[in-house]
Amino acid sequence: MAVNTERTLNLLEGTFPRLKALVVGDLMLDRYLHGEVQRISPEAPVPVLLHTRRSEQPGGAANVALNLAGLGVKTMLAGYWGRDAEAATLDILLRQAGIDTAAVQAAGRPTITKTRIVGRNQQLLRLDVESSETPGAAEREQLIAKAVALVPQSNVVVLSDYNKGALDETVCAAIIQAAKDADVPVLVDPKAKDMAKYAGATTVCPNMGELSLATGVATGKLDDLVRAGQELVAQHGFAYITLTMSERGIRVLRADSVFDSPAQAREVYDVSGAGDTVIAMLAACIAAGLEPEDAVPLANLAAGVVVGRRGTVAIKTEDLVALLTPSSAVRATDKLLDMERARQRVAEWRAHGETIVFTNGCFDILHVGHITLLEECRRFGSKLMVGLNTDESVRGLKGPNRPVVGELERARVMAALAATDAVVLFNEPTPLEMIVALKPDVLVKGGDYTAENVVGHQELAGWGGRVEIVPTVEGFSTTNIVRKLAETEE
Repeated sequence: MAVNTERTLNLLEGTFPRLKALVVGDLMLDRYLHGEVQRISPEAPVPVLLHTRRSEQPGGAANVALNLAGLGVKTMLAGYWGRDAEAATLDILLRQAGIDTAAVQAAGRPTITKTRIVGRNQQLLRLDVESSETPGAAEREQLIAKAVALVPQSNVVVLSDYNKGALDETVCAAIIQAAKDADVPVLVDPKAKDMAKYAGATTVCPNMGELSLATGVATGKLDDLVRAGQELVAQHGFAYITLTMSERGIRVLRADSVFDSPAQAREVYDVSGAGDTVIAMLAACIAAGLEPEDAVPLANLAAGVVVGRRGTVAIKTEDLVALLTPSSAVRATDKLLDMERARQRVAEWRAHGETIVFTNGCFDILHVGHITLLEECRRFGSKLMVGLNTDESVRGLKGPNRPVVGELERARVMAALAATDAVVLFNEPTPLEMIVALKPDVLVKGGDYTAENVVGHQELAGWGGRVEIVPTVEGFSTTNIVRKLAETEE
C-alpha cells in the first residue's frame, strides 16, 4: 500500500502534536567512543584507539520515547534508572527532547549503559554495564502505581521490553488491564519467550527471531512462522501481531488474515534502533485512529530513514516531511498551507539544511512574467514559499474589479507549479507579518525595486537574510491582459 502524502503530512503536522503516549520499559544509555586505530598494542594483540569524540543517546525504552517525541507526540516515560551519573545524563537528554520523566524512579542498581567503541565507523567492542538483580517488590509496586496513573491521560501505551527486569508479568498485566479499562491501545515490543506475559495487549511487535523463539518455528519457514503467529493472536487475545521482517518489510497477522507491507528501499548503514522507530510510528498512528494496515507503510517509511544513518538515531517529523515534499513529487494540495503549517514546514525544511526563499504577489491571471519570477527565485535557494494576496487584499491594492481569478483558484494554480514548494494566503496590504513569522533566508521581489524599499528588508537583515531583485519581463502584466480582453470584447 502506497503512502498517502497528504494524509501523512496532516498526521505529522496536525494530529501527532495533539496526542499523548506513555512508554514503560527498560531504559538505557547508549554511549559511543569514537577514534582512530593506527597501531596494535605492544601489551596484547588488540588495536589501540586514539579517542577523538564521545556521544551519548537514549536507548531501549528511552529511545522509543525519543522517537515518539521526535514525531511530535507528547511523551511520558516510566521505568528505572540508577543513582549515578549515567542516570543524570539520560535525564538531561530526555528532558531536552521534551519527554516527561516524572514516572521514572531511581532503583538500587546501575543505569543500564552500553558503551560502543568505534574506530572509523567500525565497532570494535561493546561494554555493557547492568545488574542481573531484578527490582524489589516495593520498587515494582511504585512503578505500577506511577504507570497506571498515567494510562488514562494517554492515547496509547507502549511496553518496551528488553528483558532487563522492568516489565515482569505483574507489571505487564497491571498496565494492560488499566489500558483496557481506559480503552487505550497497548503495543508491545517483546523479548519474552512466552507471549502469555503480554496477554490482552492490542498488538505485540516481534521480529522474526523473537516470533521464532515464541513459537518454536524456524525463521526459514516463513509461511509456517506466520501461521504460528496467527495462532498466538487467538491464544493470547491480541487484536493482531505486527511482524517486522527487516528488508522484507512488515506483516500484520490477524487470526484470519495477513497483510504484507514491503520495506522502503534504502541504503542500510546501521539497523540499531530501527525496531524502536517502527513501534513508535505504529503507536502514533494507532493513537491517531489509523488501522494497522494503514500504519505499517508509515512505519516502513520511518525505518527506512533511520537505517540509513549510523548509530541509534531517532526519527523526527522533519525527516519525513523532507522525504515527502520534494518539489518534483509533492501534490499541489499538499503545498496549500495556513500560517501555522507554514511555520512548521519552514522549520522542518530548515532543520534539513534547506535555504528558504520567499516571494509574494497577487498572481492574478498567471503569465510569463510570473513564471520567470518564480523560476528566478529557485536560483537563490532550495525551497520557495509564496505569499498570495487574498481577494480582499487584491481589491485594496488593484481596485474593485480585481482580482479576475479568485483566491482559491489562484492558490491552486500556484501550488501546481514545480517552482513552488508552499503557498500561503495573506489578507494584509503587505506580507510583513508573514515575513517576520517565517524568517526566510532570501526575499525576492520583481520589478524596479531597490533592496532598501522592499517591505521587510530591515527585519530580514536582523536575522542575517538578504533581498534579491529580479527584473520584470517587459510587456507582460495582468493589467495588460485584462485591457486586451476588454478591447477584444469591444
